[in-house]
Amino acid sequence: MVTTEIKTTDMPRKGIETIKLTNASGASVTLCNVGAALVAACVPDRDGKMADVVLGYPEPGSYFYDGPCAGKVPGRFANRIAKGDLNVGGKHYQLAINNGPNALHGGPEGFQNQVWKAETATGEHSATVTFTYVAKDGEENYPGELTAKAVYTWDDDNVLTLKLEATTDAETVVNLTNHAYFNLAGESAGSVLDQLLQLNASRFLPTDKDLIPTGELAPVAGTPMDFTAPHAIGRDIKADFEPLTFGKGYDHCFVIDNWAPGKEQTVAVLSDPASGRVLEVTSDQPGIQVYTGNWLAGCPEGKSGRGYEDYDGVALECQGFPDSPHHPHFPQAWLKPGEKYERVIRFKFSTK
Repeated sequence: MVTTEIKTTDMPRKGIETIKLTNASGASVTLCNVGAALVAACVPDRDGKMADVVLGYPEPGSYFYDGPCAGKVPGRFANRIAKGDLNVGGKHYQLAINNGPNALHGGPEGFQNQVWKAETATGEHSATVTFTYVAKDGEENYPGELTAKAVYTWDDDNVLTLKLEATTDAETVVNLTNHAYFNLAGESAGSVLDQLLQLNASRFLPTDKDLIPTGELAPVAGTPMDFTAPHAIGRDIKADFEPLTFGKGYDHCFVIDNWAPGKEQTVAVLSDPASGRVLEVTSDQPGIQVYTGNWLAGCPEGKSGRGYEDYDGVALECQGFPDSPHHPHFPQAWLKPGEKYERVIRFKFSTK
């Protein structure tokens, strides 16, 4: 049985809710309707000791306009669109420029900085929170009124399932993900670079210096981008390799092997040898943006009373390819009236 605990505050905006879901073993996740965010995940280590493995802030108000976009669902287009240049149905739309010369995460007033409507439902072995946000036609200069849903389910097997959905009344683009930062040693444990990462990805998307894909799908073999076998995240992060220099670490989209629309498979496995915690991520998304928290320093104060430092967490963002509107050979993010955008991401916590 999964229990639900809801807390409401009107600071700094009315109707902010945090919702804690606790399963039969005592493991829990906490969600917030600011940006439909995952703000905590308390799961056991190999000895049964609980720790919160998601970076976040003690106050819900800190989630508004935070640079790291911690735990939230950015949109309507996660990641970057080059120069904010979007053409839909033969019409040009100039998006806000908020990341160097490019548009990032739907703009400064993107979904991650909005208060979503929350609804809860409890079953015998799981509980579900459905967040809904309606973006108006022209919001952040995207066309079409878009209704987005982020449906989280936490179960007795320590699996958090996130289903992302969207519909529109006019042709538009949509690319949704979750932007949680994980540290399996605990959110206050410091650097994540000794933890092990494996990716089901033999190719990645090289970028220019502004982190816009060049269009190439490059092999990872023989490069510091190769996580096809598990190894420490930090092993090659300081290598003299142009993509790592551009991002000050990993901030790259990896191409999921054997991807097909609607096909869910394991895309990443993160593990912490010290605690024994393991996070397996499965999804039907074509890409995963691995971001090693290269610019976390200076973010709002964390839950343990200090600011996070660079590389204190890793984001594993299952998503469509960045800048896909400019690359017709990429899996596309167009959505038309009568169609439904549906994607799934599962975070399975275990130990070994």
